[in-house]
Amino acid sequence: MSQTTFQGSFVALVTPFRNGQVDEAKLRELVEFQVSNGTDGLIPCGTTGESPTLSHDEHKRVVEIVVDAARKRVHVVAGTGSNSTREAIDLTKHAERAGASGALVVNPYYNKPTQEGLYQHFRAVAESVAIPIITYNIQGRTAVNVETTTMARLARDVKNIVGVKEASGSLDQMSQVIAACGPNFCVLSGDDNITLPVMAIGGHGVISVIANILPRETADMVHAALEGDFKRARELHYRLFPMARAAFLETNPIPIKEAMAMAGMLEPEFRLPMCRMGEANRETLRGILRQYALVK
Repeated sequence: MSQTTFQGSFVALVTPFRNGQVDEAKLRELVEFQVSNGTDGLIPCGTTGESPTLSHDEHKRVVEIVVDAARKRVHVVAGTGSNSTREAIDLTKHAERAGASGALVVNPYYNKPTQEGLYQHFRAVAESVAIPIITYNIQGRTAVNVETTTMARLARDVKNIVGVKEASGSLDQMSQVIAACGPNFCVLSGDDNITLPVMAIGGHGVISVIANILPRETADMVHAALEGDFKRARELHYRLFPMARAAFLETNPIPIKEAMAMAGMLEPEFRLPMCRMGEANRETLRGILRQYALVK
């Protein structure tokens, strides 16, 4: 796989709900909104998509809808991770059958595997399919960090592990990964507020939360950085920065779904244990959205 396989601006899609069910028509609308605004790829069923509260049938249906709605115009990289390797393999095989371009596989969570366990987990999932795999390293959600030596071993040993969504928040670790895994390994920022710094050290783009509501600006920033126009990219970074911070006023995806609801894009509906945003934070968020003319 070339380093361009999964570079650019990818959106971690929210999952819209209505009356307790996945709002399939709205999900198709959101896909069209992203494609028409320059987003390079769609990530259904990630953290932002509330994947832990989707049944496996719902999870698979969301992936199928996004693949169908995208119509091969952009990449669809389905979130397929689990703390059970067997379940992750099942979801990843389904993503391949559904026509996804690749799969995003998060660290197993809660059971805290060793580095050897992480290596064996990712290798088993990747070797069960032919599509490319992006690992998703987020210790804050999973209690384990994929150490650079483990990432480098996976990149070397497993031909279809082509990159990582790095959400460690550590530029030091990301620099180590880029140095250890080489230029053909796609390192994507997992945090909107440090996308530009990650790209400055050799990263390939972002899997973005705020692109759900600001897709054009996010794509423009990433594309400017890829083209080496860091002056333009920096201007866009600072334009996007207030929204990037607001997206974590409370646990993701609460703020981004509340923002989209304020902008009339979807219903402000969550699956417990995710819940509505607190009133004070909602007012703070509304004030930030006014800066982007997204609300009055």
